[in-house]
Amino acid sequence: MSFKSVLIFTSILSILLISCSKQAEEPLPDLSGKRIVMIIAHRDFRDEELFEPRSILEGQGAEVLVASSSLQIAKGMKGGTVKPDLLIDDVDVSEFDAVIFVGGVGASEYWENPKAHEIARKAVELGKVVAAICIAPVTLANAGVLEGRRATVWPSESGRIVEKGAIYTGADVEVDGNIITANGPSAAKEFAKAIARKLSSQ
Repeated sequence: MSFKSVLIFTSILSILLISCSKQAEEPLPDLSGKRIVMIIAHRDFRDEELFEPRSILEGQGAEVLVASSSLQIAKGMKGGTVKPDLLIDDVDVSEFDAVIFVGGVGASEYWENPKAHEIARKAVELGKVVAAICIAPVTLANAGVLEGRRATVWPSESGRIVEKGAIYTGADVEVDGNIITANGPSAAKEFAKAIARKLSSQ
């Protein structure tokens, strides 16, 4: 086989592999009519963990609101800003299909927050999708909703969720029933896709 033939064969093979891989990736479901609230720290939320999932979920038709401890402009660790739509104290879980706790170093403000715990517990009780990324799964663990569940978290905080009864897997994204956890900003897109798929099955 000549060098030219090998080159042509290799090019065709590459095109076929790329095509197969695109076909293999399952398209995300239509989320029209779904309402989601993303809870962020007022300061130092992780930008990618808010903006990437919000973009993906809104792109599939979901309505996404942002809640925080203040209605003033919230600032992310990397400088991104967003004006929250409502206060965390005003979140009525029954009005949403999913509750997402966004990470970033500032997310520790909700670790011991009674309202955040109430939201997490109520969402589980009502069969909503409950999700948390980066260090935010600690809030879920402290609310008591990760006991006996497979979960992941930013590695430095794994001990905090284990001591509350979670089964730490170390995965980038972990799904156990309606609870979805992810370990940090690099998992933000897969986290959003997992939420979208779970919402479509509700």
